Amino acid sequence: MARLSRALVGAAIAAAVAGALLWAFRPKPIAVETDVVARGVFRATVQEDGRTRIRNRYVVSAPLAGRVLRSELKAGDVVRQGAVVATLLPSIPPLLEARTRRELDERVGGAEATMQEAQARLERATAQEAQNRADAERIRTLQQKGIASAQQLEREELALRLAQRDREAAQLRRHAAEHELAQARALLARYDEPDAVDRWNVTAPVDGRVLKIHQESEAAVAVGAPLVEIGDPRDLEIVVDLLTTDAVEVRPGADVVIERWGGPEPLAGRVRLVEPAGFTKISALGVEEQRVWVVIDIVSPRSAWAGLGDAFRVDVRITVQEIADATLAPSSALFRRGSGWAAFVVEDGRARERSVEVIRRTPQQAAVAGGLAAGERVVQFPPSALTDGAPVAVR
Repeated sequence: MARLSRALVGAAIAAAVAGALLWAFRPKPIAVETDVVARGVFRATVQEDGRTRIRNRYVVSAPLAGRVLRSELKAGDVVRQGAVVATLLPSIPPLLEARTRRELDERVGGAEATMQEAQARLERATAQEAQNRADAERIRTLQQKGIASAQQLEREELALRLAQRDREAAQLRRHAAEHELAQARALLARYDEPDAVDRWNVTAPVDGRVLKIHQESEAAVAVGAPLVEIGDPRDLEIVVDLLTTDAVEVRPGADVVIERWGGPEPLAGRVRLVEPAGFTKISALGVEEQRVWVVIDIVSPRSAWAGLGDAFRVDVRITVQEIADATLAPSSALFRRGSGWAAFVVEDGRARERSVEVIRRTPQQAAVAGGLAAGERVVQFPPSALTDGAPVAVR
């Protein structure tokens, strides 16, 4: 009996020691951070900083050589079309060479060609506006009948507003071309009567504000020297130079979010143009980059960005891909496994490795087509020690 008791005690002690050893050397749960896979709208964007600029800027230049008198205008002054913005005293003798006569003839011909081009652009913009107005009216009727969605109507109304701005810009360009032609013809007439006047008034081609005075004091100027810049500070657009590798995905009409412009809320924009030719730019690190200009229209109400001016800095995010109902996983949960992607899913306190089919990823999130389901919890920033089946402790 004593021997049996000693055997039982020994077995109990051995079991206790074995249990203690197993407890001491058991795999400890790895502390991890997790996030939940969800469903929602996925947007892939290109982000870059840009600047505002006045959409239609007119540089009034000297039509002839001479002395320009001191300007009474100041930057910010309002001017009307036809108002005198500078006065020139022509050089003596004025415009007497045959070569100058030929140059004036060529200038008139060039101004006439520019006028015809501006007229054609205006007619095209007017026709486009009429088409957009008809489309908007048709979608509005269908929306009232419940056939078209409110989003379709919003898109058509936005397209109409942009077409109206294009038509207004085309009208301004036509006015400027008409003014340039009138100036050229007047100069040619002055050549034929050189003693008619002893000074020449340079006038504004359009209504607007004075943006810059190139020559404030009296001075001698050559033909074509810039005198005054005129434009409408309320008619702004945004220009961004994108890497050509990013710009290939940007399409006219793409949605844009304008941030860090100084106001409390982001603004909405729309890509109008991706220029067809790029250029070389040296980065801050001295690396040559191929970039291209992208022009963006601001579509938010003017009252929302009244404080913006010419050459103000902004940040833009251009949407290059959108998936309406996508499975969204944090990009920080994905890691490379061979040529594909994988993630760790937390199941019953353990990490289970899953192969994941990624449609597209951004620095923040990824749209996945398989491997993960909405509601599952995935490990973010998985540590190198984490393996399939390892116990985890969620922080």
